[in-house]
Amino acid sequence: MTPISVLDPDDPRIAAFRDVKERDLTGRQGLFVAEGEVVLRVLASEASRCAPVSVLIAEKRLEGLREALERLPGDVPVHVASQSVLNAVAGFDLHRGILALGRKPEAVEPGALLDSLPERAVVVVACGIGNHDNMGGLFRNAAAFGAGAVLLDRTCCDPFYRKAIRVSVGAVLRTPMATGLEAEAMIDLLQGRGFEVLALTPSADQALAELKPSRRTALLLGSEGPGLPRDLIARCRPVGIRMAGGFDSLNVATTSAVALHHLTTAGAG
Repeated sequence: MTPISVLDPDDPRIAAFRDVKERDLTGRQGLFVAEGEVVLRVLASEASRCAPVSVLIAEKRLEGLREALERLPGDVPVHVASQSVLNAVAGFDLHRGILALGRKPEAVEPGALLDSLPERAVVVVACGIGNHDNMGGLFRNAAAFGAGAVLLDRTCCDPFYRKAIRVSVGAVLRTPMATGLEAEAMIDLLQGRGFEVLALTPSADQALAELKPSRRTALLLGSEGPGLPRDLIARCRPVGIRMAGGFDSLNVATTSAVALHHLTTAGAG
C-alpha cells in the first residue's frame, strides 16, 4: 500500500468522492460511497461481498488504519489529503476523515439465494422501506442476530446509499441479499421453499412472544405508518408485539430487532 498524496480538491483522481452530500453514487455504475472506519474495515475484510475501488482519507488517520488498508488489493489506490482538502472534496466537514468507493456485488437470483441457506434459517423480508436510517438498522439487526439473507421489494430504498451503509455499520456490505422483487412473488418463493412467513402487524391476534419459530422462518416487515398491505398479511401468519400504554407500533428497525431476537433464541420446531 503506497499512499497517494492529494493537495488539490479538484484533483481528477478523486472526482468520484466530490460533493457526496449533494449527490450519491448509488445506482450509477454499480458503485457506492462508504464512510467511516468501521465501514472501511468491513469493506477491506474477507467478509465483504463488495469490491473496494478507491480510498480517500485524512492524513491524521493513515497510521491508525494502516493494517486495514494493507488488506486491500494492491490495485486499490489509497489517497491521502489534509482535513481541509478532504472537507472541500466531500462538501461538508468530514469529521471521520474516511471515505471509500466500492462496487456492489453481482445481483443474486432470489431462489438460488434461498437454496444456499442451511436447513434452519431466518430471512428478513422488507416491503416499502424508504427511510435510509431504517434500512441501515434492518441490515444491522439482520447481521447481529444471524439472519441468513435480506430480501427487499422493488419499493424499498437502495441499501447501498451512503447513510444506510453507515447506519448498518457495514452490515450492508456483508449480508446476502436480493433486491427489486415483487412482494407477492417473494412470499410465494419463500413458502415454496418451506419458509413460514410471519407478517408483523399490530392487528395480529397472536403475540410474537407466544410463537415457537419454525425451522425456516421469514420475517415480513412493512413501512412505518401504513404498514403491510392487508392482502399480503392475509397470505402470511400475522403476529404482533404486545405493547403497553396504548402504543400500537414501533420503529421498523426496532421491531426487527425484537422479532429477530425472539426468532433466533426461542426453540424451533
